Amino acid sequence: MTHPSRPGHLLRPLKAMAVALLLTALVACSTVDRGKAPALQANADWTVLPFANHTETPMAGSRAESVAEALLHARGVGRIKRYTSSAQAEALFDAADTKRQEQALAWAKEQGVRYALGGSVDEWRYKVGVDGEPAAGLTLQIIDVQSGEILWSGAGGKSGWSREALSAVAQKLIRELLNAGLSGAR
Repeated sequence: MTHPSRPGHLLRPLKAMAVALLLTALVACSTVDRGKAPALQANADWTVLPFANHTETPMAGSRAESVAEALLHARGVGRIKRYTSSAQAEALFDAADTKRQEQALAWAKEQGVRYALGGSVDEWRYKVGVDGEPAAGLTLQIIDVQSGEILWSGAGGKSGWSREALSAVAQKLIRELLNAGLSGAR
């Protein structure tokens, strides 16, 4: 038994608190899988395709798409051409996601756009429970518009703390994925 006047006596509670803090930090976690970054032309024209919404949250695809477009712009990629269409409106459980993405890709090809960022949202909600943590899950793809080839893809999920905004958690996840996909820009 450790004597109260010895220094080791104070270390046990500190170690226990450190372990508790580490376990608490793991509650707000993320999982990210991504491919190797392709060599991309740094000043090429880009567009962001309509994101598919695979959640029960209305407009989750549009929300993630807006965040991704802003982060692309902030990252300093070439010019971003915005696809606008009345068909871009997103409904709950919309089966037209693929059709909207194909239309946007055809538009981008006509406009001479080099790269398109596509994606889908698989989770966009506050978890039910005592803490109500925000959780976001999505996939991103960088597509060569002229060939239709998927040059890069990544998928991830992230949850945050109960007082954190869902949009902030999603923004962190999208930024992490984009940084990985764009790291080969030359």
